[in-house]
Amino acid sequence: MTITTRQRFYILVLIVAISGFSQGMLLPLISIIFEQDGVNATLNGLSATGLYIGTLLVSPFMEAPLRKWGYKPIILVGGLLVIISLALFPLWKSVLFWFVLRLLIGIGDHALHFSTQTWITSTSPKDRLGKNIALYGLSFGLGFAVGPLLVPLVSIHEGLPFVVSSVLCLIAWSFVFFLKNDFPETYTTKSLSSAGRFKASFVIAWVAFLPPLSYGFLESSLHAIFPVYSLRQGIEVANVSIILAAFSIGGVVSQLPLGALSDRFGRRPMLVILLAGGATAFFIGGLFETYVIAIIISFFVAGLFVGSMFSLGIAYMTDLTPKALLPTGNLLCGIAFSVGSLTGPFAGGLFLQFTSSISFLWLVSGLLLLIMLPIALRKPVPVSS
Repeated sequence: MTITTRQRFYILVLIVAISGFSQGMLLPLISIIFEQDGVNATLNGLSATGLYIGTLLVSPFMEAPLRKWGYKPIILVGGLLVIISLALFPLWKSVLFWFVLRLLIGIGDHALHFSTQTWITSTSPKDRLGKNIALYGLSFGLGFAVGPLLVPLVSIHEGLPFVVSSVLCLIAWSFVFFLKNDFPETYTTKSLSSAGRFKASFVIAWVAFLPPLSYGFLESSLHAIFPVYSLRQGIEVANVSIILAAFSIGGVVSQLPLGALSDRFGRRPMLVILLAGGATAFFIGGLFETYVIAIIISFFVAGLFVGSMFSLGIAYMTDLTPKALLPTGNLLCGIAFSVGSLTGPFAGGLFLQFTSSISFLWLVSGLLLLIMLPIALRKPVPVSS
């Protein structure tokens, strides 16, 4: 069976969507289970960081295997690790055991994302690069939006959501076998060591790593800590799932239009506007956090503004980074996302444990404004042709 370039792209998009689905389900599901079992908020948030610690641990070692064996083997190994780990959750409920499983899922997910992301950005034609990256972000966001909707299955059986997610990942993973393996381009700057490539990429495009950083914080804190915060505010589990899905759906709706607008008006001004809009939406949501409908609307509007931060960050990085350093830039985007994701649950858990008079959503709003400032102060860079 011969797979065309477009069919390969859609299989990669499917893989990313299922990965987003499993993450979107896993974070709120385990947070709610632990909260109902009486686990304190700080330990609950710290447990959620396992996913991102795994990502950070494996990040420095991803580039060499990718160049040696190609994209397909890395995706297959990463996907298998995720499938097995998800299937093992129902076997033993323990904070430490589940932390280890989350760490393994973080390693597997990073292998999936780094391989698919680099494959897409390295092989997309210039006239379709922005659109393809937007579709990449859209697929992950769509999966993440659907994921929390499986959380109520926990009322039927605590292990059911894990089993369903594992089976869906297995189905999507099987399509990878139809792909022909490919390899990233070799570096033209052979004089640079691995450390030199990381340093050069960071110096050139550090500002482009801030949007993935902010999205990582948002994704992990909203899905791991906000459910705990909401339950303490008297919001029911089913409504928490709808609220989280509203944020992801907002990002899905705006992903392609914002990608097209950033191609036309430039990534930097779009990022400044979107971060400011997201900060405003979360701040207003904090004012009306006892009203479920108001929070759903504010989360949807916030998603419209900042749900594209990861894909726009990748696009901005591509604008700034020479093609020879593109794989390294993609890797650093993933690391920035992981650092934000790692910080989110821990900072959010501390916030809940020691602060009771300030809305959690105001913490999120303040972070977005903080991320916006260096992007706004950065000198404009023209979009590459």
